[in-house]
Amino acid sequence: MLQIQLLRENPQEVIDRLKIKNFDATELVNEIRQLDTDNRTLKKTLDDNLMEQNQGAKQIGQLFKEGKGAEATALKARMAELKEAEKSGRAQLQEQEERLLSKMVLLPNLPNAAVAPGKGAEDNEIVYTEGDASNFDYEALPHWDLVKKYDIIDFELGNKITGAGFPVYKGKGARMQRALIDFFLDSATAAGFTEIQPPYMVNESSAYATGQLPDKEGQMYHCQVDNFYLIPTAEVPVTNIYRDVILKESDFPLKNCAYSACFRREAGSYGKDVRGLNRLHQFDKIEIVTVEHPDRSYETLEKMTDYAKGLLTKLGLPFRVLRLCGGDISFTSALTYDLEVYSKAQQKWLEVSSVSNFESYQANRLKLRFKDNTGKMRLAHTLNGSALALPRVLAAILENYQTEKGIVVPEVLRAYTHFDIID
Repeated sequence: MLQIQLLRENPQEVIDRLKIKNFDATELVNEIRQLDTDNRTLKKTLDDNLMEQNQGAKQIGQLFKEGKGAEATALKARMAELKEAEKSGRAQLQEQEERLLSKMVLLPNLPNAAVAPGKGAEDNEIVYTEGDASNFDYEALPHWDLVKKYDIIDFELGNKITGAGFPVYKGKGARMQRALIDFFLDSATAAGFTEIQPPYMVNESSAYATGQLPDKEGQMYHCQVDNFYLIPTAEVPVTNIYRDVILKESDFPLKNCAYSACFRREAGSYGKDVRGLNRLHQFDKIEIVTVEHPDRSYETLEKMTDYAKGLLTKLGLPFRVLRLCGGDISFTSALTYDLEVYSKAQQKWLEVSSVSNFESYQANRLKLRFKDNTGKMRLAHTLNGSALALPRVLAAILENYQTEKGIVVPEVLRAYTHFDIID
């Protein structure tokens, strides 16, 4: 959530910068500013009321001492009126503050100056490429055919048990999945991230604090009886560790990693682009989350992106890094890099990671603050990234490492799988 001070002092800057995200904020900003003005006016009225009550309380006792009973009684009646007005005013202020907050959360985060205008994915900027992204000189099998051939993932069985988008991993497929999870977690720990095992459900306050509510409620599975939400990413519970926390400047950076299953409804997803592992309702992912000092958050963003790149290098997968344009960046992000691997069988790029800096947008909702060296209270910056999401990484490994004899296991995973080939 944006800070109200920014909207008070630089409303036109907010409107202009949100145009990069193709978001017309003019009407909403004006409405928020008017609500804020009304709130401050009402608070001033309540403060004046309280001051008059305090002064009156002292005067009443003095008037009685001076034998001015009639005046004291009249002043007591005035105090009763002020108390009733205060009660009514505070109820009105609470209602107005709730209205203001409901409008504030509708404003997206401001994009960083490096975010270019654009309508969608076609306008993203490629900033890095690595590996051989040429196609096979023969007709390679896509992973949905390979998993049938080697009996390692069963989509039909998952459909029977639950529904589409819930695959069943079997035998060497399950072991490959576990190998990737262990490899990613071990790598994150070696890079200085503290491993967290979070809950897979969160309450409404947690979903609100990281920006899933009210923006993405339609994409989350909701357990209505208990009002819990199945997590779309481990970012949500891990970042909420720091909700309502005040840090010291010496605490930065706080680096966490977590494995979790992730659950996304993906409403409206259909067609060849979501076939097989390309888009699932339940999938595994390792998330890295950093809470950082505002002065260093963009340096940290580059480090986190480089870390995710290093994982793909070790797996031997061709990949590229894109800086997302305004039309493709998320509601809460200030700057995002997407990492995509190339599938030589599908002959397309598959997103496997997004690494984002939210600046103070999440921290403002989280009330995540720190006291700087001058004693001033400030909002921290939060960042997160997939390192990595498993489904498309596994799809790319199966497709890119296929041979006539079977699917070769990337060398870096063999200590985890304890086999060299899927045959």
